[in-house]
Amino acid sequence: MLIYGLGLLAFSYIAGQLFGDFLGELIGVQANVGGVGFAMLLLVLLHNYFQKKQWVKANFDEGIGFWSNMYVPVIVAMSASQNALLAFNKGVLPIVAGTLIVIIGFLLVPIISKIKTTP
Repeated sequence: MLIYGLGLLAFSYIAGQLFGDFLGELIGVQANVGGVGFAMLLLVLLHNYFQKKQWVKANFDEGIGFWSNMYVPVIVAMSASQNALLAFNKGVLPIVAGTLIVIIGFLLVPIISKIKTTP
């Protein structure tokens, strides 16, 4: 059933948005910085943690899988709607921040790929 895991998704989204707003305030911009990305990361990490603790059932896994698959297109659409040209015209900070995030993402791939779940 697809309703399973929706509470975890909602918690992850709210926590990610709060952290993104906090990060935006911390670096001095009036925007949410990476809130949806942090939410996705939190969703993956919590789901993996719950699987290791064997706190999840098959329905929960199917629900989380469904919502995870729905989440990615939403993020792509949100990212596409942002004004990249305006960011480039604002100076070097957006370029440095974007490059740094991509590098961190590449560095996290081997670590995340080592996370395995057993049936």
